[in-house]
Order: sequence, then structure tokens, then C-alpha cells
Amino acid sequence: MGEERIERDSMGEVRVPADAYWGASTQRAVENFPVSGLRFPRRFIRALGLIKGAAAAVNAELGLLEPRLAEAIAKAAEEVERGDLDAHFVVDVFQTGSGTSTNMNANEVIANRATELLGGERGSKLVHPNDHVNMCQSSNDVIPTAIRVAALLGFAEDLVPALERLEAALRVKAEAFDEVVKVGRTHLMDATPVRLGQEFRAYAEQVRRGIERLGSAAERLADLPLGGTAVGTGLNAHPDFAARVVARLAERTGLPLRRMAHPFEGMGAQDALVEASGALRALAASLFKIANDIRWMGSGPRAGLGELRLPALQPGSSIMPGKVNPVIPEVVRQVAVQVYGNDHAVAMAGALGDFELNVMLPVMAHDLLWSIDLLARAAEVFRGKCIEGLEADAARARELVEQSFPIITALVPRIGYERAAEIAKEALATGRGVREVAAEQGVLPPEELEEALDVRRMTEGGILTLGGE
Repeated sequence: MGEERIERDSMGEVRVPADAYWGASTQRAVENFPVSGLRFPRRFIRALGLIKGAAAAVNAELGLLEPRLAEAIAKAAEEVERGDLDAHFVVDVFQTGSGTSTNMNANEVIANRATELLGGERGSKLVHPNDHVNMCQSSNDVIPTAIRVAALLGFAEDLVPALERLEAALRVKAEAFDEVVKVGRTHLMDATPVRLGQEFRAYAEQVRRGIERLGSAAERLADLPLGGTAVGTGLNAHPDFAARVVARLAERTGLPLRRMAHPFEGMGAQDALVEASGALRALAASLFKIANDIRWMGSGPRAGLGELRLPALQPGSSIMPGKVNPVIPEVVRQVAVQVYGNDHAVAMAGALGDFELNVMLPVMAHDLLWSIDLLARAAEVFRGKCIEGLEADAARARELVEQSFPIITALVPRIGYERAAEIAKEALATGRGVREVAAEQGVLPPEELEEALDVRRMTEGGILTLGGE
């Protein structure tokens, strides 16, 4: 045991490590919640620093807080925002459901650091964690506000930029692969031809729509319940406090933040977090689908589809020499599965708001923000280590499309479905191509048959006409 100091709260004395910036309330939480070892992410702690600093400045403007105390609090809060004091945020994610322990962790760290800046000793409460740092606030409005600010920062700073870069990379490949004709597949079975570029254009559109869904969810996240204090009524908060703090937060972060018109909704329910998590789940589904398609098209190299060549990043087997696996698509799929799990937790937690407060806030914060970080990093890795290095095997793709019997579909308007089905069945039974069987049966003159079975033209849609008709 190292040196300790004695701190006091409303329940009595508590021994705290002498060099800790936290105090009695935090120490009780550390001792009461030794559950997971998980801590709130950096961006959430940053959001708490932003809120506490803005609150101190506004309380000074309103004449509620002595300017020298407010200045010291703001400086300490800025250190929290920068991450200088992260080692002193020690409360487990699994704690009191309102997040009160983490709010008090922030209050105590900031109060003790501010006290130190003013020349006092840690634990002396020259700056008081409740009376000064938490002025006009409650854990019940601060924690949901911090979650929203942190999520929006995650969207704006990391996730959306990563997705925009991924979308751009997919569009580059769509252009590069636009003349590669390949087998279309439905039900994992051969279907009419498509161009590889068309498939990649669809992938880019999936990512684009994912960005749009995030933007829609962000509109609700930007409504902050700060100022509701304990139950939404704003008891013990100055009438101008919330609007001024939110304005400062918006200016500091560049986010379009707004004071929530009805903070009761943003405290008793967490529907905005559930919606945002749902948008992340949809994005995860998109990335899973894209990664899985690429994984299938790159399968082989001898006994698979082999239409794509993925970058070779590392040996794929401890026993099979020369084996190289699609590791990046596998990473993306695992991230997606984790995001699905996080979303289920957030959705369940969102349904468990009781009257004026949802008491599942810490796990909602952890899982929502974790999903944002996971998807941002996965999108970057997917782009940089897989998409940008993809190559198409056009010859292999052409070989497979010529062997596939659904190209007979282009003849249906001229020879009818039943006749075309007979040709397809014979081709499948004999192992020959439908082009060969159709020519053998003389269903069309040779020149017209070749024109009708132009697989590149099939990718453009419509009823194929002959001879320029």
C-alpha cells in the first residue's frame, strides 16, 4: 500500500491514494464495482471535460460562481478534455446506472486539480466537487449529454471521414472494373451476367447510404438534455444555464448542438441512442455484405471463384505452406458481429428507462461509443489493406460467365422460355456451354446467335435487339 490521505463525504471518511486526484465518492465506486476492468472511452471523458469547463464559465457569467474558482475549474476541465488526467478516471463501466459515479469522478478530479492550481492541497475542497464543479447540474442530465456529444464527435471526426474514404476507394474500383464481365449470382447460383464495376458501384452506394443514416440519427443526438438536472424540471439550475452551456459546447466543438426542448424525454428515455446504434448496425450489415462478397470472389486460388485477387498480407496457415487467407474481410465481419451485439445491448437498455431516468446509461455509453470506434477503424483497414489493393482476374471472370447457363435468358424473347430451358438443361447435363448447344440446335442463324449472346450487352439491361433494330 502506498501513502494515503483521508477524504470525507456525506457517508463519512474514506482512504484515498495520496497522489490521486479523485476523492471519496470515486473511491467508494472503485471499491464497490470491481466488475469488468472496462473504463469509459477517451472521447466520453473528453466530452465530460468540455461540459464541466463550459458550465464553470457560464456559472461565472451568471454570477453564481466566483471568477477565480471558475477559471481554475475551466483550466482543470481543459486538462480532462485533453486527456492529461485520464489515469484518474478509474470507475468501472458497470456501476450505478445513472453514471453518477463517473460524474462524481469527473467532479472530484477537476475539483482537486483546480484546488491545486489555486495553491491548495488535494482533498482540502478549496474547490468543491458538488457545490462548484457540479453547479446547476446533475449526473442525470450530464451523463446523457456527454454520451451524445461523444457520439457526435465520433461521427464527425472519425467514422464519417473513414466511410467517405472507403466510398471513394470503392468508386475508383468500380470505374477500374467496369469492363470486367462476370457471372451474376442469386441464391449462390449462377445468374445473368453483371459487370464487376456494377457490383462495386453498389457497394459504394451502400456506404453512402450508411453515411446518410448516420446524418439522420445525428439530428436527434444533437438535442441535449443538459439543464434538466435531477428529473427534467431543471431544479437548482439557473434558467439561462443550459442554453448558454450548449451554445459554448457548439462553438467549441463545431457541432450543431441544441438545448432539448423537453429534457424529460432525453433523461427518462434514450431513444436517440437506440436510433444511432441502429444506424451503426445497418452500417455494420453493409460492411459485412461487402466484405463477404469480396471474400467469396477472391476464394481459391485454384478451386474457388478466383474473380478477384486480394492483397497478400500474411501467411494463412501454421501447417499449409503458401496458404494466404482473406484476413481483412474476416476482420470486418468480426467487427460487424460485435456491433450487432453492442446494438442489442443498447436497444435492450433503451427500453429499460424507468419513469424520469434510464438507469442503463453506462453500458449504453460504452457500447455505442465502442461501435463507433470499431466501425471507423474497420473501415480504414478495409480500405487501406484490402479495397485499394484489389485486382480483377478478367480472364477468369469471362471464362466463368461463358460457362454459365443463365446467359440463355437473353434468347427467351426470341425462342421462348420452354425452348431456352431445354437448351440450359442439356448444357448442364453434358457439361457444354449454352452457346454451343444453341448453335448445334440451330435456334438462330450463327451471326444472330452470337449477337444475342453478347454477355457485355446483357449487363446493360432491356430486351436485346439484333442488327441495330
